[in-house]
Amino acid sequence: MLQKIGDALKGREGSARRKWIAYLLVGVLSFVFVAWGAYGIVNLNFGGSNYAAEANGSKISLEDARNAWLRQQSTWQQRLGGSELPAPLRERLQDQVLESLIRRTLLTERSHDLGYRVSNQALLEAVQAEPAFQIDGKYDPGAARAALAQAGISLPAYEQQLRTELQQLQLEGGIRASDFMTPAELTRLNDLENQQREVRYLVLPLDRFRSAAPDEAAVQAYYKEHQEQYLRPESVDLQYAELRLETLAAQQELTDADLRAAYEKDKSRLEVAEKRHAHHILITGKDDAAAQALAQQVLAQLKSGKDFGELAKQYSQDPGSAQNGGDLGWAERSTFVKPFADALFGMKVGEIAGPVKTQYGYHIIRLDEIQAGKSKSFEEARPELEAQLRRTRATDRFGEIQEQLQTRLADPGADLNALAQQYHLQPGEVKEFDKGAGGAPLGPAPPLQELLFGDPPLAAGKLGGPVLLGDDRLVIFKVLEHRKPEPKPLAEVRDGIVAAIVKEQGTKAALAAAEHARDELLKGASFDAIAQELKVSTDPAHFIGRNDPSVPAQVRDAAFDVPKPVGGKAEVRALTLNDGGAAVLAVSAVRTGAVQAGEAQAGRSQQEAERLGTAAALAYVDEVRRTASVRKNPKAFE
Repeated sequence: MLQKIGDALKGREGSARRKWIAYLLVGVLSFVFVAWGAYGIVNLNFGGSNYAAEANGSKISLEDARNAWLRQQSTWQQRLGGSELPAPLRERLQDQVLESLIRRTLLTERSHDLGYRVSNQALLEAVQAEPAFQIDGKYDPGAARAALAQAGISLPAYEQQLRTELQQLQLEGGIRASDFMTPAELTRLNDLENQQREVRYLVLPLDRFRSAAPDEAAVQAYYKEHQEQYLRPESVDLQYAELRLETLAAQQELTDADLRAAYEKDKSRLEVAEKRHAHHILITGKDDAAAQALAQQVLAQLKSGKDFGELAKQYSQDPGSAQNGGDLGWAERSTFVKPFADALFGMKVGEIAGPVKTQYGYHIIRLDEIQAGKSKSFEEARPELEAQLRRTRATDRFGEIQEQLQTRLADPGADLNALAQQYHLQPGEVKEFDKGAGGAPLGPAPPLQELLFGDPPLAAGKLGGPVLLGDDRLVIFKVLEHRKPEPKPLAEVRDGIVAAIVKEQGTKAALAAAEHARDELLKGASFDAIAQELKVSTDPAHFIGRNDPSVPAQVRDAAFDVPKPVGGKAEVRALTLNDGGAAVLAVSAVRTGAVQAGEAQAGRSQQEAERLGTAAALAYVDEVRRTASVRKNPKAFE
């Protein structure tokens, strides 16, 4: 939540989104609204009440509920191109809005009753840590006032909401931190995940059991029986107009004075970073101790006077530099991983350091030269300043156009072509924009699909948008024609049906042969004899893991689905394969594979505890809501 506030205050998505900052503040912990859950005790007897709902005695005002609904309603009407919301959808959305406010109220009440509090000092630290209130990484009261004023939020209101959220975050954190995984549970989980099973199997390929092509009657019957598999997807024909940030950026006119003003403002930031020229030798190996020992030996040879370049060619396992004597060229600190960078940028010219351990292995480093950092001149910084200024102005203009389009599209007389011409949008048309797949050049465009194929879908002739297809791209559009799913003509899908029938019949015959082979194995026949009889090859029995790529997926899954073999008697199964054909599988033994130790094991324990903690937090909020005494005003949104 706090990150969302920060993102909005920074205006990352352009000025069009800044007006939504205030709306974000009615939110609460992100996990609260994942699922609505059971509604608990609900009483609709309100009479002439002047509030929207009451939760355990705490009242939710009509003003809060109606303001929240107005925001939700505005969003959905944009999706529907300005159309009125159908009554069932309106009622469902209104109830969701009220439920979100109820849950927020209950969680606030619960955190207070449990004694969670936020001190003034903690609140001050949270405010000062907000990046939108900082300049050059430091809190600036002027920046805070400006950001909040731009968002239309008073500082007391912001602080009050922030205090509530921090208090609720304490509750959430307490729930999450309360869950843990015992060593025995972790051992059991590792045993299951790393379990290996000894398998032997043979595959009966589809080609061995192919039947003759089906006759026309069989094709017709299959087509009728499986017609839902041969439907054209729901689709629309679209006319659209597109705005791209890069197009706006290219249109921005900049003067020399604009660039010089930007240079003076950002001069402290416009620096050429310090660069260093170094050589290194990288020693790696599966045995960490052996790799470290070898690195120490190489370092000793260097100290005895041996040539760095020759030793790099002999020992270094860095494919990018070994043949060049370990030469890394000129590079900034950010080029390297932290342990390497810390060592290199703490050295003196001519010094040799190491071994330095990173995730890649052990490094021996020699610093050859230093190129000091410096401030860029105006001419050096000009290309960067120009690109940045163009994008900044284009971002602001992008947001302005987005806001204006939202307003204009709500006008019953809005015309797509006129809007495209007025705002210099690139027009286009998509024939058969399909549900699921979308259509070129817009691509899948999930936000657009949500409007076109949602509940209810945007009707033909209606204008919709603007829809963001990314941070730098939006479209407005008009539905020319809306087509429901319909069966494809038989002639179009005949080849696919013939192939499906042949596969189905061949797989059925292969499975019958596999089942016969299974029965023979259970009677005592050997795997080799069965393979020879069926004229297929089979590998000796061997252990596989749950993700072993060398075994067909269906065979691997079946191997871990069967019970453990008991008394030395193998578990035998016959199964079909997704690509057609069948297989015979025997599982003869089970063992536990190697388990990671040390930091990896500790990390896994923490990961599982976090997962369990998240589930516990969700369950906690659901239970708070389920057991609450809640009254809803049925006329809250009238």
